[in-house]
Amino acid sequence: MLKQVLFIGAIILGTVVFAQKKELTLKDAVSNQYRTYGPDRMNGFQWIPNTDCYTFFSKNYQTMFKSSVKNLKDQEWFTIQTINTALGSELSSFFGLEWKNSTDFFINDGVNFYSFNTVTSKGKTIHSLGETAENALFHSASENVAYTIGNNVYVHTLEGLKLIVTDNADKNIVSGQAIARSEFGISGGLFWSPNGQHLAFYQKDETNVHDYPLLNINETPGELMPIKYPMAGQKSENPRVGIYHLMTKKTVFISPKGEKDDYLTNITFTPDNNYVVIAEVNRDQNHMWLNVYEVKTGNFVKTLLEETNEKWVEPEHPAFFPSEKSTNFIWISEKDGFNNLYYYDFTGKLIKQLTANKFVTKEILAAKNDGKTIYFAATGDNATNTLVYSVDLAGKQTLITKAEGTHEFSLTTDGKYFYDAYSSHTVPNNAQIWATSGKTTKKLIESKEKLNDVIIGTGEISTLTGKDGSKLYTRLIKPSNFDPSKKYPVMVYVYGGPHAQMITNSWLDGANLWMYWMAEQGYLVYTLDGRGSGERGFVFESQIHRQLGDLEMEDQLTGVEYLKSLPYVDGNRLAVHGWSFGGFMTTSLMLRNPDVFKVGVAGGPVTDWKYYEIMYGERYMDRPEQNPKGYEKASLMKHAGNLKGELLLIHGTVDDVVVMQHNYALIKKFVDLGIQMDFFPYPMHKHNVTGKDRVHLMEKVLTYIIEENK
Repeated sequence: MLKQVLFIGAIILGTVVFAQKKELTLKDAVSNQYRTYGPDRMNGFQWIPNTDCYTFFSKNYQTMFKSSVKNLKDQEWFTIQTINTALGSELSSFFGLEWKNSTDFFINDGVNFYSFNTVTSKGKTIHSLGETAENALFHSASENVAYTIGNNVYVHTLEGLKLIVTDNADKNIVSGQAIARSEFGISGGLFWSPNGQHLAFYQKDETNVHDYPLLNINETPGELMPIKYPMAGQKSENPRVGIYHLMTKKTVFISPKGEKDDYLTNITFTPDNNYVVIAEVNRDQNHMWLNVYEVKTGNFVKTLLEETNEKWVEPEHPAFFPSEKSTNFIWISEKDGFNNLYYYDFTGKLIKQLTANKFVTKEILAAKNDGKTIYFAATGDNATNTLVYSVDLAGKQTLITKAEGTHEFSLTTDGKYFYDAYSSHTVPNNAQIWATSGKTTKKLIESKEKLNDVIIGTGEISTLTGKDGSKLYTRLIKPSNFDPSKKYPVMVYVYGGPHAQMITNSWLDGANLWMYWMAEQGYLVYTLDGRGSGERGFVFESQIHRQLGDLEMEDQLTGVEYLKSLPYVDGNRLAVHGWSFGGFMTTSLMLRNPDVFKVGVAGGPVTDWKYYEIMYGERYMDRPEQNPKGYEKASLMKHAGNLKGELLLIHGTVDDVVVMQHNYALIKKFVDLGIQMDFFPYPMHKHNVTGKDRVHLMEKVLTYIIEENK
C-alpha cells in the first residue's frame, strides 16, 4: 500500500491557543466557505485587449480595479454605482463584464446590454430584450444578441432589428436551448459564427418523450408542472441544428445522418464562416462521426474522422481552430486511453498527434503565434492537479505552471504574458503574472489562510492500492484535538460516479467546510475516489460499464478495510453519506453490504437505473433490454430486504434530474417488506438543496448521523 500523507491547517495545542480561536458553526461552514473564509482572489481577472493592463473586482463585484504588468499599485477605477449613473441602469454588479477593446467594455444583466467607454465615462444601451428573454448570447464583434422566449429563438441586431428566428406554437419543439440533457459538454443552445452573421441553434422535437409530472405546491390547489423526461430504453428527443442567416433571414436545418435520435454535439464554425462542424454520436454512444456541413445550405460535405468503442465514445470538446487564417483543427480524443490533442487538416488527414500523455487533458485554453503554440490544462502525473502546458505544432510540450496544484490561466492578446492563480494542499491562493518566456513578472496575491483563526482540524491526502492494483486517492479529516489513543466514529462521504473527482490538490483538498465542522463533533470524515470517477483516463473510468455500483463499492470497501486497520477508528460506528450518484452509492452500500455501515443518509439517490435519463444512463448501463441482468443487480429494490442499519432518504420534491420516483419506489418496497426507514422531502427544491435551506439540509444530515451512530 502506497501512502503519502500531507497536512493542512495548524494542529492546535493547548487551551490558551483554543481560547484565541473562533468556534466554527455549522451555519458558517455551509454559508461562508467562500465568503468569510474563502482565500483572497483576483475576482473576475481579465486582460484589457491589446495592452498589458488588466482589471479585477472587489469580492462583491461592486468595484473595478485596474493595474498593469509593470505597475506595482492597483487603481480603484469604477464602482457599479458610477456605471449605473452613467448608463441609467440598475446593474447589481460587474459580473459578466467583457472587454470590447482597450477603452470600451460590455456589461449586461442578462436582459439589458450596455457599452461603456472608460475614457469619456459615458455609455449607451445596446439592447433591451424584455423580462421574458432567456439564454441570451451576445456577439461582441457584431454586437448582435440572440436569445429565447419560451421555446423560440430571436435576434436583436445592432441596427435595432428584432428578428424572429423560430415561431413554433407546438410546445414539443424547443429551439435555442441545451439538448441531450446537457451531456456531451453541452451547456447552451445558441452559437454565433465568428463574423456574427450566422446563428446556429439546437432544436429538439420532444413529441415522443413522456411528460413527467412535478407538483407545484405554491398554488392553491397544487398544480402539475410537467417536464419532458426520457427514461432509459424509452423514446428520446429528435435533434436538429438550425443555421439562421441574418442577411437573408432564412434558416437551413441539419438533421442526424444516422438515426433520428442520434446526438448532435460539439457545434463550432470554421474561422472562415463557411462551414459548421458537428460531432454526431449514435444513441448507443459507441460510434462518433465528426461531420462538416455548409453554412449556406446546410448540406453535408464530409466526415472528417470517426471513433468507435465497445463501451462508449463521449466527445465533450468542439473542434478547436488555433489560427483564424486556417481550417486546420485540433481534436481532443481519449482513443488511446487518455484525452490527447490531435492536429488535422480539413480533409480529415492527421497532420500530427501533438500530445501522447498518459494523463488527462482537460481543455484547450488558448493559442498564440497564429496558432503555432497551444495552451491546455491537464492533470500531469498527479491526477489531483490541474496544470497548464503548452505544445507547438511539432509536438514539443512544455509545463508552463511551476507549482503543483489547481491552476487558472489567462493569456494576453499578444501572448507575451499570462495570469496564473493556483491553490493547493498547502497554498490557499497565490496569483502572479508570468512572461511566456518563463520569468515571473509580478506577484499579485499570496492569500493567508483565513481558517487559522478558527478551531479546525487537519486534512490528509493519501493513496491506497485497490483490489485490481489501481491507485486510489483518499482524504481523511481529523478533529483539532485528535488523540490517536482514542476510538473515533467515521463518516464516509461518497460520490463515486463518472466525471466527478472529490479529491483535488486545491484549497481544502476539494472538501466542504462542513466536513471540518463534523470532525469537531468528534468524527473522522473520509472520502475515496474509486474506479469510475473522473480525471483518471478511460480504463479507470470505463470499468463500471454495464455494472454500476459493483466496482465502485469494492473500492469503497477497500477504504473501509483501511479505516478499520487504524487503531483510532471505531469500526462499529461507520456512517456513509452522499448525493445523486453518491446517494445511489450510499443506499447500495447500506443494502448490498448491510453489515458495514451503521447509518446512511442518501440524498437524491438513483435507486433503479431504468428510471434515469437516456443520455447518461444508457452510456453506462446500455438500454434495459440490452443489459437486463445489470439493471436487475443494480436495482436497490432487489436488495431492500437486507437493510440492517438506520437509513435516511432525502429528495427535492421537484427534482428534474433524479426524479422523485426513485425514492418513492424504494420507500414503497420498504413498506411492502415491513421495514422501517426514514424519509425527508425538501418541498420545491430541485436536484439539490440550495440557498438558505442548505443549512437546514446539512443540519438534518449530520444530526441524523450523530444521533443514530452512537
